[in-house]
Order: sequence, then C-alpha cells, then structure tokens
Amino acid sequence: MTDAHTARTIVGIIGNVISFGLFCSPIPTMIKIWKMKSVSEFKPDPYLATVLNCMMWSFYGLPFVHPDSLLVVTINGTGLFMELVYVTIFFIFATSAIRRKITIAMVVEMIFMAVVIFCTLYFLHTTKQRSMLIGIMCIVFNVIMYASPLTVMRLVIKTKSVKYMPFFLSLASFMNGVVWVIYACLKFDPYILIPNGLGSLSGLVQLILYATYYKTTNWNDEDGDKEKRFTNAEIELGRA
Repeated sequence: MTDAHTARTIVGIIGNVISFGLFCSPIPTMIKIWKMKSVSEFKPDPYLATVLNCMMWSFYGLPFVHPDSLLVVTINGTGLFMELVYVTIFFIFATSAIRRKITIAMVVEMIFMAVVIFCTLYFLHTTKQRSMLIGIMCIVFNVIMYASPLTVMRLVIKTKSVKYMPFFLSLASFMNGVVWVIYACLKFDPYILIPNGLGSLSGLVQLILYATYYKTTNWNDEDGDKEKRFTNAEIELGRA
C-alpha cells in the first residue's frame, strides 16, 4: 500500500506538470509580441506580479524554511525563470516609459525579497517560525492575485459571453488547485492549502459560468481582442 509520503510525492509531480502548463499559457502572447516587435496594448503587470510570487514560493519551499517541499521549489523555480523570460521580452519591445516601469518594479521586488530573506534568516531561528512568516506572505500575495479573475467573471455575467474566458484554461486552473489542495492535505500545510483552496473555488466558479453562458456566447469577431483571453492565465501563475 502506498504510504503518505509517496502519495504526496506523486500528487506533487502531477501538480508540477499542471502548473507548468499554466506557466506556459502566456507563450502565444509572447510570440505575438515578438512578431509585432511591439508590446502593443499588452501589460507587463501580471508577469511582474508573478515574478515576486514565484520568488516567495521558491523561498518558502527551501529546506531551511519549510522542509520536505522540494516540489514546491521545482515548479516555482521553473516558473520564476519563465516569467523572467517573459519580462525580458516585454522590456526589449516596450516603449521607454514601460521599460522604466519594469525596471523600477524589478528593483523594488529584488530589494523587498532581499529584506524578507535577511529578516527571515537573521531573526527567525526555527523552520516553524520561518514557515509561518513566509507562508502567510505567500497567502496574502495569492489572495491578491485571485482577486484578478473577478474582473473576467464580472464581464462574463454582464455580457452573457464566455468568449474571453477559455474553457481549458479554467479547467486547468481548477485541476491545479485541487491537486495542490490534496498535496497540502497529505502532510497538512495550511499555507499551501488556503490559497489553492481559493484557487480551486475560483476555477470551479469559472467552469460554472462557462456552462451557464456558453449557449448565449456570440463567437463572431473572435480575434478582435484576443489578448484578453490570456488575462485568466496570467493571474493563475505562480501558484504552489
């Protein structure tokens, strides 16, 4: 019979695969920017926010902060690298004003992260204390990110259209949240359980809205504002 540790590892690997798919979701947007040689109306904000989120979760999963969380580090470390690539592409093709914004945001995030790491390692001397501080901060950042889909869901209800809320992305977000909830329950971890529980709920609501308004959706002029389709993906990134 599979023991809890082995089951948790298997679930974590599945979570890594699903999360990696979510991290890959902005790739079509990046390809479009690269071909246009311009960021057009795309915004760097989701990627900048996800960089900080991934840094925080990667730090949380380190052995001297929260032991036995290697799979949290692997997926968020991978996500951090991918998000930095996205930010770099934005920086290359952005206007000077947006480049300045990206530079300031990255400097602020690096300073903030350095302060968090220093305070955690210098003032907190047990993994329990460190896990609590960083875990709470991860929850706060995830809750802020989970507020973003409310805009998309409100648009769906208002327009009675799911044109800008891709089904497979919503399904993947729901599955991702459920898998990490199971992972957190196998070895109780409230700091992973709480944000991913909210993520599961968010994904479930999106699927319900999709089922409710699918028949009333006008699929004409599908390419008009295609970039809006990626909003839902970008706010789901960086989840443990």
